[in-house]
Amino acid sequence: MPKVHVFARDHINTDEIIPARHLTTDVESELAKYAMEDYDKDFVRRVQPGDIIVAGADFGCGSSREHAVWALRGAGVAAVIAPNFARIYYRNSINNGFLALECDGIVEAFQDGDPADLDLMGGTITNTRTGQQLTFVPVPQFALDVQQAGGWLEYMKANDQAALEAETLNAHSTQAGHGHPGQEEQHA
Repeated sequence: MPKVHVFARDHINTDEIIPARHLTTDVESELAKYAMEDYDKDFVRRVQPGDIIVAGADFGCGSSREHAVWALRGAGVAAVIAPNFARIYYRNSINNGFLALECDGIVEAFQDGDPADLDLMGGTITNTRTGQQLTFVPVPQFALDVQQAGGWLEYMKANDQAALEAETLNAHSTQAGHGHPGQEEQHA
């Protein structure tokens, strides 16, 4: 069962997630060695694959570097759960197939090291030590598909471009006869 690592402070920025002095590579296993180093020097020794970070509001503020996502994913973190995220960090998470889940009251529900049960389909996280269960903002199916593929580029490689275009062009709004070229009007 995954454990939770609590970083309760609001506004943890990307320089704290992965310090700029380590941005000489884009290899996740290398970046992982320095994840959260300036916030908690022992984090990388404690974190195990599948563990979860619980953080305060505005997690990932600061610069737009994708390295912040790569470092945590490389360290084995399965998800970050916070009340909200800096917008660019949230988008980088989705694009890189990494879970950034928004959940009010998350920091108060966990202590460092608590075991957690994360149910993505049900939209819940449970502190199995206390039994407290919280609901998080559901992850759109598209984002889950990107996450399962390992990121946006991998998702695109795995899906035939023609099929994606056909899916888009055959969307309900283009079939509803809203005056789109090629739509024949039916006369009574």
